Amino acid sequence: MGVFERFLSLWVALCIVVGVTLGNVLPDVFSYIAKLEYAHVNILVAVLIWLMIFPMMVQVDFKSIKDVGKKPKGLILTLVINWLIKPFTMAALGVLFFKFFFADLVDPQTANEYIAGMILLGVAPCTAMVFVWSHLTKGDANYTLVQVSINDVIMVFAFAPLAAFLLGVTDITVPWETLLLSVVLYVLLPLIAGAITRNALDKKDDHHRLNMFLIKSKPWSILGLLLTIILLFAFQAEKILDKPLDIGLIAIPLLIQTYGIFIIAYAAAKFMKLPHNVAAPACMIGTSNFFELAVAVAISLFGLHSGAALATVVGVLVEVPVMLSLVAFANRTKHWFKT
Repeated sequence: MGVFERFLSLWVALCIVVGVTLGNVLPDVFSYIAKLEYAHVNILVAVLIWLMIFPMMVQVDFKSIKDVGKKPKGLILTLVINWLIKPFTMAALGVLFFKFFFADLVDPQTANEYIAGMILLGVAPCTAMVFVWSHLTKGDANYTLVQVSINDVIMVFAFAPLAAFLLGVTDITVPWETLLLSVVLYVLLPLIAGAITRNALDKKDDHHRLNMFLIKSKPWSILGLLLTIILLFAFQAEKILDKPLDIGLIAIPLLIQTYGIFIIAYAAAKFMKLPHNVAAPACMIGTSNFFELAVAVAISLFGLHSGAALATVVGVLVEVPVMLSLVAFANRTKHWFKT
């Protein structure tokens, strides 16, 4: 691992601090940047996420994708975790903590909004960031692509009805432009660009130029991640400083959810005897969330200053450091799985 990856947890922590600080020192600047969006997708954030996942897409070998269908267990694990377990455990934890454990600390209306934000996180399986987690665990890039693609297709049809069911409403409005545009921006376009780049670099099929490109592009991928974190926290800096106690309260069930889901998925992967380069990404996909979509939908449904929007931002605060710890754990336990 290079210096970027070895100290990634430190860089993430510093970026969170930098983001909150800049957001409070230069609120007008980030307010202007936040307005540079289409269908609730911030253009600058989209560019940074694209930069982050492009090197991962270059690794995808389309010649090998045809063989993924011969190993369906990883796909089954991801789908079960994402659509039959995670949304419901997230909703249950939200209700348990904010209707019972924290009932005296948060007013009922705000508690309902926090629960709603948590539900939106739980119903949105990861699309972009998972390529980073897969890359850091040396996952099968082709298999990860198929897993994410299938989840994206399901999300187009299942996100609204599942969110509506868990939120207890029937007239939920989902910004479909946001969902579809996010899939195009975060999966389709970098995938096409990655395929073109790979073909251009590997015409001799000796992988020399391709491997050199991947080595040189790795730091840029991590840089895209760090700049994305700075922007997201700068956008929400005022709310983060105004409600430190609430942020801690929201973080508790989110931490339990994230580690709990990973334990379930990792144990299932071990039981299913998956190879590590499939098991690790499958568990990361099942554990992480499409927080960009969750934030956009929360703002669209409940407003920029709502408890739901705050809960989704706390999801970012919790997810990135926690996922890095899970990446480290998965790498240390590689010997538990067959190669």
